[in-house]
Amino acid sequence: MLPFRPRVPCRRALVAAILLGFSASAWADAEAPACPIGTLVCPKPAQDWSLCRKNDLLDFYVADLPKDGQRDLADTEVKGRQSRSTDGENFVLEGDASIQQLDQLIRADRFTYARTSTQWSALGNVRYQDRDMLLSASDAHGSTTPNQATLNEVRYQLLSSRGNGRAGTAVMTDKDHAQLTDTSFTTCPLDAPGWEFRADAIELDQANGVGRARDMTFRIGDVPVFWVPYASFPLDDRRKSGFLYPEIGYSNDRGFELATPYYLNLAPNYDATLTPRLMTQRGLMFGGQFRYLTDTSRGTVEAEWLPHDRDADRRRSLFHWDDATRFNANWAASVQINHVSDDRYFEDFGRSLNIAATTLLPSSAYFLGQGNGWKASFGGDEYQITDPTLPNSVEPYRRLPRATFDAEHGLVGDLDAGLRSEYVSFSKNDAVDGRRLDLYPYLAYPLEAAAWFVRPEVGFRYTSYQIDRDSDKSPHRGVPIASLDAGLRFDRELTLAGNGYTQTLEPRIYYLRVPYRDQDNLPVFDTQEVPFSFGQLFRSNRFVGADRQMDANNLTVALTSRLIEDSTGSERVSASIGQIRYFDDQRVQLPGRAVTDYSGSTYVGELDLRLNDRWRFTVSNQWNPNTDRTDLSAFGVQNRFGQDGVFNLSYRFRRDLLEQADASVLIPLNEAWRLVGRWNYSMRDRKTLEAFAGIEHDSCCVAWRVLARHYVHNVERDTTDALYFEVEFKGVGSIGQKAGDFLRRAILGYQ
Repeated sequence: MLPFRPRVPCRRALVAAILLGFSASAWADAEAPACPIGTLVCPKPAQDWSLCRKNDLLDFYVADLPKDGQRDLADTEVKGRQSRSTDGENFVLEGDASIQQLDQLIRADRFTYARTSTQWSALGNVRYQDRDMLLSASDAHGSTTPNQATLNEVRYQLLSSRGNGRAGTAVMTDKDHAQLTDTSFTTCPLDAPGWEFRADAIELDQANGVGRARDMTFRIGDVPVFWVPYASFPLDDRRKSGFLYPEIGYSNDRGFELATPYYLNLAPNYDATLTPRLMTQRGLMFGGQFRYLTDTSRGTVEAEWLPHDRDADRRRSLFHWDDATRFNANWAASVQINHVSDDRYFEDFGRSLNIAATTLLPSSAYFLGQGNGWKASFGGDEYQITDPTLPNSVEPYRRLPRATFDAEHGLVGDLDAGLRSEYVSFSKNDAVDGRRLDLYPYLAYPLEAAAWFVRPEVGFRYTSYQIDRDSDKSPHRGVPIASLDAGLRFDRELTLAGNGYTQTLEPRIYYLRVPYRDQDNLPVFDTQEVPFSFGQLFRSNRFVGADRQMDANNLTVALTSRLIEDSTGSERVSASIGQIRYFDDQRVQLPGRAVTDYSGSTYVGELDLRLNDRWRFTVSNQWNPNTDRTDLSAFGVQNRFGQDGVFNLSYRFRRDLLEQADASVLIPLNEAWRLVGRWNYSMRDRKTLEAFAGIEHDSCCVAWRVLARHYVHNVERDTTDALYFEVEFKGVGSIGQKAGDFLRRAILGYQ
């Protein structure tokens, strides 16, 4: 079950009618993209109104009314096909009669109008329009100076957003204030509302962007769901404090869940969200989020706290701080601090298989600098183990402080000189501490043209240590590194099935020479071997981290071919294959690894085939000629069918690590009903890692989905079951778990 996390508020610009007592100006789910730089709020995602029919009120909409200017100062135009007056002061107008003042247009079968007092009344087929809404009424009366109107038996349609409703009486006291009695609002068709708000009275204050409702009821169909005696709500983009939409769910690990976040609009540049979360099997968790924005900084602080977890019989907590600060054009700071109370926190409260399987939780803080040809950093990193099966001894070293400096400068012609450097102090409980300096000055002479490139580079890598141990406290290593990367690009024109294509042939070689240096006396602080891939064919080191620099007398030979459709520029086929040829033994290894004497590396092949916009095939394979076995194999196929349908089938294998099959599908039955499902099976464990099935229904104003899910939720591979339910009242918000975001992650191509 997806747990609640504090949500990033987003503005909702529903003019008069978000009548819910929960503040609709601040809503978004936790997985939404980050807000744009420079604002605390982010745009509301687009909603689909394609299943809605046109509101009848739009039949009398006039598109070209003037909008620029001040209505109170504009001239009033009164007209009709027939006009009569007995005294030259009071007029009766009939036959398409109307009164217009700038963007305000009132039409009726019959008008009476007093010239001096500007009082008017309308009877029969009354139609009102301004820049924000359309109204129809049985009768109306008012004045143009001051600008006031009262309408009876009203139907209205918002123009700035989707929404309509009814009102017994609508009184517009001026251009910024109105009162409605016996009113309703919905985004559904008025003759068949799937849901609606009803209120005894509503006051609209456009000047302050606030609405107030009294005796308000939310109904699904004609059934009242809840009632509040009073509610205030926003009328525009100005944010407002209030309750956000609750989240409701159930899982057999946490029981029934209810989260009711409350949004606090503290200031234009900072806000907060407080979230009590009830879990019947575990207790009451308190959560919160604080966001801030200044001229130089933006950041988020989040925390969760469960005083007593009845299931685990202990206190549980989470803390997260994310900050980005820019001091000037050259210097900035980045902070990300994470901490959980225990190593099973994500298992018990994580939202997905990936998070539940998180083994290390990183924290870091850095000053960052950059300029013309250089960049630098100063800060530190540390990790917290969040996998209960791992001993404390495997916890990574703290890197505090850590400093880096990289620079590159052109010398003569295309000759460049550069430096990559790093200084780190390593520490860990019950382990040997130390400090490391790593320097790599180099010269590069890249030559490139449209059909070829040659990139020679020579450098010298020097690494020295100061280690807190009894012997060999200052080991070091110095080794020259030389490489040559070169490639060609051929292309030819092809015609296939009447379509023009360009086929490329791109051979590439990469020679690397690094003399052997004995490094067995060097510690291993933060270095590991990178899993082999096509990109590894062109790297100068198969290790990440400075504790090991591989020896090499290698030549990589690779070939890539692409097929590009001329009319669209789409890459229909991309195929690559390559191998490293070793002229010397590979002697530098991590502790416990044996020296290898392979004459060649694993063959790496990749194929991406897009037959058309509906079919795509991907294949990756690594065959090891030294063991005569496949080390890695992956296959995937995707088919898009119908309007939104998608089917994915994939297979993944990595020797001694995993072997999995995965199938997922989205089946649109018609424009309103869809089926979704996924099955992820581990052949290595002979166990289903995740399976779910669900159904979605969409209509003009209501969308809902139900999912049943079975998945592995901890590192011991125990499984749990969860039920997701989400209902969205379009234009207002949703209640339940954010199952749509989960489906976007689980089904490739889900929309």
